[in-house]
Parts: sequence; structure tokens; C-alpha cells
Amino acid sequence: MKISKIKGDITSEIAKSLKLSIAIDTEATGLQIPQRDKLSLIQICDIKGNVFIIQPDKNNFNAPNLVSVLENEKILKIGHFLRFDKNALEFFLKCKIKNIFDTKIASKIVRTYTDAHGLKNLVQEFCNKSIDKRFGSSDWNKDINDLSDKQLEYAANDVIYLHKIKEELEKMLVREKRIDIFNKCLDFLDTRVELDQKGFKEDIFEH
Repeated sequence: MKISKIKGDITSEIAKSLKLSIAIDTEATGLQIPQRDKLSLIQICDIKGNVFIIQPDKNNFNAPNLVSVLENEKILKIGHFLRFDKNALEFFLKCKIKNIFDTKIASKIVRTYTDAHGLKNLVQEFCNKSIDKRFGSSDWNKDINDLSDKQLEYAANDVIYLHKIKEELEKMLVREKRIDIFNKCLDFLDTRVELDQKGFKEDIFEH
């Protein structure tokens, strides 16, 4: 696994190299975005397995090259629980992420033989790997050069397996004839993120 640490924004050369699909994830100071917490790191993995860990400029979150990739409809963005990452990226980078595949939503729709839909569970089932999630609760807002190798490995693990997981889940969705309802859920994600930003955290469809 090759990990590149980047401050501010990816270069235009990296942006041009990202084609077809990327895996994305984020780390933040907490889970209350945007009310209290801020975006700390952005992880990207390309189809070749190259991982870029980006620490945005916390003064202005200006990252035009990265935004050009996130808004490119020709590039599929694969993430796990994009409800959080989409919220963070769109709020702080002032962008609109297009063309997505959420592995958590896909898992809940098609892996009805289990209630274990965490990334660790999917990596174990589809990649036969065991990942360490102990470093999830870290101070991700420290300088990227001060993060330990274990922290960087944790951040990279959140994206390195997503292409394979997406491929396997998509096969299952097609096989079980649930791809249409999955795509409708993805369409609704914009509204779910907007509800989150307005403070509606509960399931508004419950009685």
C-alpha cells in the first residue's frame, strides 16, 4: 500500500490521474458536523490502490483540484456511510458530490442474513482481511506529519478495500433484484444530508 500525505489540495496532475472511480472517506474532530465539529482529513484511493491522505487548509478549506474530482459525474465515488462523508465534504469544501456508491446502504439492502454492516465486517467477508479499528478515536486535527504510522494505516484501511467490496455488493444487488431500490436510496441521500444539516437526526418516517 502506497500512502501519500498531502496538505491543502491535491495537484492538478493527481486530479487528472483519478479516473473511472475512487474510494473516499473522511476523518473529523467529532461526529457533530457542521454544528460543532470540523473536517480533519480526506482519504482517497484510486483503482490502482494508491492512497492519498489530504489535510485541508483549516482556514478556508479551499481545494479546487479535489473539488473538480468530487463533482466530476464521470468518476464514481465509493464510500461507506456516505451520509457522514458527503455532509462533511459538501459543507466544508462547498461542493456537490456526484455519482456515488454507498457500501453501507448496499450491505443493509442485500446482506439481510446479518445485522453486521460495519466496514470491518465487509472487509472480513469480501476481502478475507481483519482490520484494526482501535485508532478511530484519534486526534485527527493534529498536523498530518505528526500522525503515527498506525493512524495513517487506519485512515488508509477505510478506503483501500472499498473497490472490491463495491464490486461484490453490486453483484449481489443485481442477483437479488434489489439494484433499483438501492439506486433510489442513493437519490434520497442528498435529502438525508440536508436534514442532518438542519438538525433532523431522527428517522422522520417513523410513527
